[in-house]
Amino acid sequence: MKKVFFSLLMGVSATLFAQKQPVDYVNPFIGSSNYGTTNPGAICPNGLMSVVPFNVMGSDLNKFDKDKQWWSTPYSSDNSVFTGFSHVNLSGVGCPDLGSLLLMPTTGALNVDYKEYGSEYKNEAAKPGYYTNFLTKYNIRTEATASQRVGLSRFTFPAGQANLLLNLGEGLTNESGATVRIVNDTEIEGSKLLGTFCYNPDAVFPIYFVMKVNKAPKKMGYWKKQREMSGVEADWDATSGKYKIYSKYTREMSGDDIGVWFEYDTEKDEQIEVKMGVSFVSIENARENMNTEQPNWNFEEVYNQAKTAWNNDLSRINVEGGTMDQKTVFYTALYHVLIHPNILQDVNGEYPAMGSLKTMKTSGNRYTVFSLWDTYRNVHQLLSLVYPEKQIEMVRTMIDMYKESGWLPKWELFGQETLTMEGDPSLVVIADTWRRGLRDFDMETAYEAMIKSATLPQAENLMRPDADAYYAKGYVPLTSQYDNSVSHALEYYIADWNLAKLAEEMGRKEEAKIFYNRAMGYKNYYCKEFGTMRPILPNGEFYAPFDPLQGLNFEPSPGFHEGNAWNYTFAVPHDVMGLAKLMGGKKNFVEKLQMVFDKGYFDMSNEPDIAYPYLFSYFKGEEWRTQKLVRELLAEHFTNKPAGLPGNDDTGTMSAWAAFSMMGFYPTCPGDMNYTLTSPVFEKVTIKLDPKYYGKDSIVITANNPENVYIKEIKLNDKKHNSYFISHKELVNSANLFFELEKNHK
Repeated sequence: MKKVFFSLLMGVSATLFAQKQPVDYVNPFIGSSNYGTTNPGAICPNGLMSVVPFNVMGSDLNKFDKDKQWWSTPYSSDNSVFTGFSHVNLSGVGCPDLGSLLLMPTTGALNVDYKEYGSEYKNEAAKPGYYTNFLTKYNIRTEATASQRVGLSRFTFPAGQANLLLNLGEGLTNESGATVRIVNDTEIEGSKLLGTFCYNPDAVFPIYFVMKVNKAPKKMGYWKKQREMSGVEADWDATSGKYKIYSKYTREMSGDDIGVWFEYDTEKDEQIEVKMGVSFVSIENARENMNTEQPNWNFEEVYNQAKTAWNNDLSRINVEGGTMDQKTVFYTALYHVLIHPNILQDVNGEYPAMGSLKTMKTSGNRYTVFSLWDTYRNVHQLLSLVYPEKQIEMVRTMIDMYKESGWLPKWELFGQETLTMEGDPSLVVIADTWRRGLRDFDMETAYEAMIKSATLPQAENLMRPDADAYYAKGYVPLTSQYDNSVSHALEYYIADWNLAKLAEEMGRKEEAKIFYNRAMGYKNYYCKEFGTMRPILPNGEFYAPFDPLQGLNFEPSPGFHEGNAWNYTFAVPHDVMGLAKLMGGKKNFVEKLQMVFDKGYFDMSNEPDIAYPYLFSYFKGEEWRTQKLVRELLAEHFTNKPAGLPGNDDTGTMSAWAAFSMMGFYPTCPGDMNYTLTSPVFEKVTIKLDPKYYGKDSIVITANNPENVYIKEIKLNDKKHNSYFISHKELVNSANLFFELEKNHK
């Protein structure tokens, strides 16, 4: 009898395990520590709205406080004090912005001081599209979910006085100023200024909102930070310390530090729900977004729709085998890749135009949050393969941004160019997309935009601010100690190489030759004395005194941005063999690159060197080093823990590295149509393809004994594949790719 019961139990367990869906593997807390700057908030795939627990405001209990240090995320798993749900946030970025419209529930006497009303919490949990915790100070359970443009929060209160606070003065943004108006006893509307991302004073924009509660309060009003009144009487309660509490004035309120409060008498376990609709065009559009996406009050329905949307997107790739942790790391990586860029248009198609914020209209998806210096390296290649319909609309967005502002984006944020980081990354993304066969966009206009940024003098050039010397000399000289000149030039080289390849395919042979020759200018920077790239002075001499390790810990380094010479020396993926020749051949190249790893000079969190592990595969007999290093880096830096990312996720770039690497191939050089092969960690990976773009519906990648690291044999369509590279065309046209793996390198 016991055996029968045990067999039945095992059968039920196996069935339940088999029924687990991709969405069930996602752990939204991965990357919420170790400066990964991801968060466990509720969001839909590429959704405009995210509802995130905000826990980085002033508290002695918090390790990280946004007011005391540079802090670019609304949430850290290392902190413990909740000060509300923020609406519309950034994931995995290095500069603070957004993270505003802070909605906080409390109980007891009204207190609107954010340094006092925060609460520690327990029973925290998150799933794609859902977040919850329990506020121990108030005995309140909080929950959040979201549709594309609308957040929905639910609070379960104890008996007694309950309060809802909408804080419009605090957040992550560097801007201040808000306006709010009470519409009626269940609805308010207003706007808040956001922006100045990464110190750019011109990248400023408003967010418009409409907030609605499902129960009318007993009382409601405004608050505002207090000033000396010099005996003048006003309609406010002065007993609240630093803040004026307005209980009778119900018209419009404006200021830098203002808010709205709602007071209730609640029964035990009474639930109050709050909707927050947003728009970057107008209050009217925010209300229309809210009424269209969430016309009723149904928390479970909104969450189930978000969960279904996530599962549909994550199910484009099905992995089998591997450990539970590996599946969790993989699907969480894919989840992070699909957070940004975000849709920007309202339900009526309106959006703020690039640069001017004039209202324009689209019939498709208009995207925003283009962290292109990061994502051009791997995110857009993954989107092109698995989500081509999204990638096409992102490229169309970039081209429309050029039509509206005169420039392709570099690091665009809600219709404003922040000019963060360097290079000409849109050029690479568009060229890469077109060469992969995704061509349903205005390539003539795109090419016009590329030529503009690649030829205009620097006085007129937004993308290449040091273009004159680059055109004339083939490099950017060091004109001040920390001008990032080498980093700038290396980005221009990869952009011009992509432009050369694109021009050649478009039949523009003379232009192709010009840009290809430019792309080889990296050779100017190679210094045989140190065996690294080295800054060059305006007189053509190398900068001295020079220390290739300066900048190892992100301190400033002459010529290099956020890194040192070792982080950039091998950042020439478009001419690996040419770089090897400069270094004295294959043996020297391989030894020098291996030394970078052996001595700890490699930085997994730094974009310029994330392709380093794959460079060994360019040399016959050295491919095993790629396989070994990729497995080691995955195990060390990508784990099922809050610290499970190596640093800033950079809007999905680190996650895309992990996703590609776990499947067994990686786009080592942006714009090169070859993937570098490595050993998969799963027994089987099925990638669903869109027949509209690829003429077939799937690719199957299999591996025997995926716990092994080294590749013994590769078969493509059951025939031996004598290369550690596979072209994009070969991959998408294949039925199956097979890896026979072995434990030891021979």
